[in-house]
Amino acid sequence: MQNNLKTIVVLVNLVLVLALFSWSVVQKEDTLENGKLVLLKLAPVDPRSLMQGDYMRLSYAISQTPNLDKLKSRGYAIVKLDAQQVAQLVRYQPEKEPLHDGELLLKYNKGNWALNLGAESYFFEEGQAKTFEAAEYGGLRVEGEGNSILVGLYDKNRQLLKPKRAGE
Repeated sequence: MQNNLKTIVVLVNLVLVLALFSWSVVQKEDTLENGKLVLLKLAPVDPRSLMQGDYMRLSYAISQTPNLDKLKSRGYAIVKLDAQQVAQLVRYQPEKEPLHDGELLLKYNKGNWALNLGAESYFFEEGQAKTFEAAEYGGLRVEGEGNSILVGLYDKNRQLLKPKRAGE
């Protein structure tokens, strides 16, 4: 009897974990499909840590603020997009409201030196570093609640950078 109860508890927990994982995947897929493309200007980073192995450390211009100590540990960067989909910072606020016409939410968590928007690293295939050195923008898909997913890096002309294929 005790073994049956343990088995049932383990199976219920497994089903719950799988359900939560599946729900998270569905939400991210929805953001990728229906989220608004937002281009964030990349801020300079320490060149020694710009390229580390097969990823690039990212820092965004809107996440650099001299008033970091005055901001809440979690909140929203409120942005407006220009004609080229490039985000212009309007303000930071602790809650989703107020939100005016044309403004978008971007969730942030406060780090030690800057605000983290949840997409501070970009991973790429080995040998592709040269291609991504031209990155000037990070492209995020953002949904209405301020959640975002990094979808790629863009050059100065706001063109998506794609890895080179063998022989190119």
